Amino acid sequence: MNEIVAGVLRLVLRLVVVVMGVVLFLSLLAAVMVLALVWSLRAGWARLTGRPVTPWVMRMDPRTGFSTAFRSSERWSAGRRATPGAGDASAGDTPASRRGGVLPGAADVQDVEAREVR
Repeated sequence: MNEIVAGVLRLVLRLVVVVMGVVLFLSLLAAVMVLALVWSLRAGWARLTGRPVTPWVMRMDPRTGFSTAFRSSERWSAGRRATPGAGDASAGDTPASRRGGVLPGAADVQDVEAREVR
């Protein structure tokens, strides 16, 4: 009895996986067919009206990526400079402490004195 139930469960599982694969294949096939239909209608309309078929392109300007990254870093570093109470000049108000990447307590670190190499 145990082998019969295990065999039936294996068969059902295989059928479910096959059906899922068929559904995925048919949905991808339908999407490709719709895209091909739209593409052929567009080409037919262009031929009917006598206009050239313009390709589907995604315009990309490399400068926009750089300016986006530059503006993003500017946003994060501008918040440090415009902190309230920054009008008084303190000992920790060095150019390095105004950067966005300074760790807290960095002013307490003492520099190491260099020694001669033997």
